[in-house]
Amino acid sequence: MLIFPVAYVIIFKYIPMYGAQMAFRDYNVFKGMYDSPWVGLKYFNQFFNSSELPKLLGNTLSISIYSLFAGMIFPIVLALVLNYLRHLKFKKVVQTITYAPYFISTTVMVSILLNFLAIDFGPVNSVLRSMGFAQVDFLADPNKFAHVYVWSGIWQYTGYNAIIYIATLSGVDPTLHEAAVVDGANKFRRVWHIDLPSIKSTIIILMIMNMGSVLTTGFEKIYLMQNDLNIRASEVIDTYVYKIGLASPIANYSYPTAIGLFQSLVGMILIISANVLARKVGEESLW
Repeated sequence: MLIFPVAYVIIFKYIPMYGAQMAFRDYNVFKGMYDSPWVGLKYFNQFFNSSELPKLLGNTLSISIYSLFAGMIFPIVLALVLNYLRHLKFKKVVQTITYAPYFISTTVMVSILLNFLAIDFGPVNSVLRSMGFAQVDFLADPNKFAHVYVWSGIWQYTGYNAIIYIATLSGVDPTLHEAAVVDGANKFRRVWHIDLPSIKSTIIILMIMNMGSVLTTGFEKIYLMQNDLNIRASEVIDTYVYKIGLASPIANYSYPTAIGLFQSLVGMILIISANVLARKVGEESLW
């Protein structure tokens, strides 16, 4: 049973590490890996000295941290609400409705956003126009890009991300709630003193794991949402790497590889740091 997952990890996770040395070489497809000249930290210095670096880091960190914290709260709230629903059929309907958006592909999701928020025929602007308010071009305003990106992601992934919390809450000893009810505790007190402590370890572990993706906001959705008007706020490291590595007329594999390696190193450092901090403060950690 382990053959296929182990093979997957080896083929797609470990073997590609061989290509990481492209970050330290002036890689040429025709010369191959070992015949391409070694240039050391040339491409790392090029990235650190780039005039685009402040904008890329600012946009990446703001969108990623925004998504991280907003995306952690709503699945917890949804799981707690569903945990207290006693109408089984209604509970299943809510779970299905909130879980279904997860299966929408990124391309379809962005298409929905483009049509839903369109300034001419979109339902949102139609409602604003009918109420006498000015129309808003959400996807053309750089100041609104992060909000559209994050909140559409929350709508899409909240139901799926809540599953692990629902599973954890289902393992809470019912006698704890029964004793709390006998002592006169209301639902809020039971959530605060029983449910939240029971999922504290899960919250911390997921937070630690998500810290590794702070510099990796994802490529597809942001790239599809980009346009000339919001590029100031939507250009992140992942889209920048694609444009200079694959979309450029002259493909340069070494420079984007160096940037990707930098992202991986920062992610590893953040995971280790968050794990150490969590173990010292809350006595909960990933390892």
